[in-house]
This record gives sequence, structure tokens and C-alpha cells, in this order.
Amino acid sequence: MPDLTHGDDAAAVNSLRSAVMRLSRRLKHQRVDESLSPTEMSVLGTLSNCGQATPGELARKEHVQPPSMTRIVALLEAKGLVRLEPHPEDRRQKVVTRTEQAEAMLEESRAKRNAFLAGLVDGLDEDEWAKLRAAAPVLEKLAHL
Repeated sequence: MPDLTHGDDAAAVNSLRSAVMRLSRRLKHQRVDESLSPTEMSVLGTLSNCGQATPGELARKEHVQPPSMTRIVALLEAKGLVRLEPHPEDRRQKVVTRTEQAEAMLEESRAKRNAFLAGLVDGLDEDEWAKLRAAAPVLEKLAHL
């Protein structure tokens, strides 16, 4: 295990943190719908990945409190981006599903962000691009730990 408190390992962790945060901020500005908050976009992305979920499941996945998720889902429903349907097994709960409008908006957003990143990658040399391609699965793993 690397020593993350001293030397080169600590410097690498610091550099990674700084770069990921800076790149994340820049990506957040590449939105197609400025009326949605980053949290609302994240919820739609989560629904795109899992298909449907209860508000409680979404709250856990998004690391927010259930009352906050209830408000977020209500906002998304009012904008026509999600539907609330009865839970198939528990009539006390609802299931949140994204709409076709949400999926189209997410696709457009992904395309815009991918184009932004492709423009940045265009400034890399072949060796840097190969290293970034190799690092992508590791960064994906870190994002889901």
C-alpha cells in the first residue's frame, strides 16, 4: 500500500484531487439545460443507469437525505423529466422513471460533454492519450468505491 501522507504518493494524491475537481467544474458548465441543477442532472443520470428507483433508493445513491430527494423528484416531475408510478410490490411507495424527454436531454448533454473532453484530448500527444485511456478504468473504479 502506498504511503499517502508523505513524498511522491502524497503529491500524486494531491495532484489527482486538484485535477479531478477542476475538470469536474469545467464539465458542469457544459450543460444543455441551464434550468437544471447539477444534482437534478445527477439524479437523471442515475435513473438512466438503473432504469427506475424509489425516491429512497435515489436518496441513497445520490447521498442526500430522503426529504431532499422528494423535493428533487417533485421538481423533475413538474418539468416533465420523470414519472412517478405505483410500486409493484409496496403500495405505500412510488417508483421514479425518467421520461423520453429526459433521455433525449441526457443524450444531448453527454454529447456536449464528450465533445468538450474530445477537444481537450486533442491537445495531448499520443503517449499522454495512451496513459489517459489506460487510467480511465481506474478512475471509473475510484468513482464507484
